[in-house]
Amino acid sequence: MKERAARDPEFAKAMLDEAATAFLNGEPHVARLILRDLVNASVGFEGLAAETNRPSKSLHRMLSEKGNPSMDNLAAIFGAVRKQLGVEFEAHGVKAA
Repeated sequence: MKERAARDPEFAKAMLDEAATAFLNGEPHVARLILRDLVNASVGFEGLAAETNRPSKSLHRMLSEKGNPSMDNLAAIFGAVRKQLGVEFEAHGVKAA
């Protein structure tokens, strides 16, 4: 997945969309793992650390399976990845099935 995201910008954008959707639908553990793979494939943890002004090791822990990033940190991570991919977010609610 990481390698495909690194070479396929549309796939990387779909991963970002999936991470945001998982988070908004109450699946933060899924969102963290997708974000971790996406960070590795795009900006990298050192680049993310520079972009967010947070230590790389802390970012690794935040995006681990048992991580628990604050809303501020999560927003910064989403923002950095979004910027790296050159996309904006637009959320839409849909009726549940």
